[in-house]
Amino acid sequence: MSILIEKTGVLDTFQDLGRFGSRKEGINPNGAMDKTALRLINILLGNSETEAALEMHFPASEIKFEKQTLFAIGGADFTAKLNKSPIDNWQIHLAKKNDLLKFKNKHFGNRCYLAIDGGYKLDEWLGSSSTNLNAEIGGLEGRKLKKGDRIDFNNTQRSNNSIPKIKIARSIIPKYSNFPTVRIVKGSEYNDLTALSEQNFLSQSFKVSANSNRMGYRLEGTELHLLEKKELISSAVDFGTIQLLPDGQLIILMADHQTTGGYPKIANVIEKDLPLVAQLGAGDGIGFHLVSIEEAENLKLKFEKDLSFLKIGLKLS
Repeated sequence: MSILIEKTGVLDTFQDLGRFGSRKEGINPNGAMDKTALRLINILLGNSETEAALEMHFPASEIKFEKQTLFAIGGADFTAKLNKSPIDNWQIHLAKKNDLLKFKNKHFGNRCYLAIDGGYKLDEWLGSSSTNLNAEIGGLEGRKLKKGDRIDFNNTQRSNNSIPKIKIARSIIPKYSNFPTVRIVKGSEYNDLTALSEQNFLSQSFKVSANSNRMGYRLEGTELHLLEKKELISSAVDFGTIQLLPDGQLIILMADHQTTGGYPKIANVIEKDLPLVAQLGAGDGIGFHLVSIEEAENLKLKFEKDLSFLKIGLKLS
């Protein structure tokens, strides 16, 4: 009825789509860094899109299945092997009792997700099973996984004696890269940039600093400047908000971001491209391309339409 952690990973936690409705109390949303990967593999398994999955960083945990179950892996490619046999992301696999899942090498990306049929039994807080490491709540006792942890399955699993021959089409999987150009919309202080800084922001590349985590990615690159220094009142921020720091460098706020911020908000990564940012790691590059809010909304609507077609196709398969 469970998985057993045979070997500890560097930072493996349970995450769902996040914790919402409590930011006014200063509670950050948490949730998966790559929400698209989480949604896709949950849909593939017939789970709710909001079901929590195991978010793993490399080196990842070694996992023993203590009960036969269907599972799927998405996001980063960590060269997964089930009992020494290579298995692919984005398709359903059958694990039998005592099968061992290992991740041998990091091929690309920095966050890999493991979802199982029916989901895991986890601690819930404020409507979410996402792990909040600072508050030590949600997921599994509010902490990262360690050797010897046993996580039970929900009692909603299907009969799983056969493996559905289904794989998610490449057209709907994010186009991951270690140097993506991501689309952005203007932030409230975008027009306060100097003309040269605006030009550099959109034409130069930036590097993800080693001083980055689930709260935010600090970027290294050409210094940017405002037309004049301003005292700003702290205001709401979100996943993908790009702020200009006092030293002229940038930070992109990520899944564990604070609820408000006082640094200039020069842009926001559009939702469609957040998975591309989520899979970056220290030393990776990033560039920015400005689009309109209308274009960002249209890209979001098209993706949601593609997801609807996926759901219909899976029901008919």
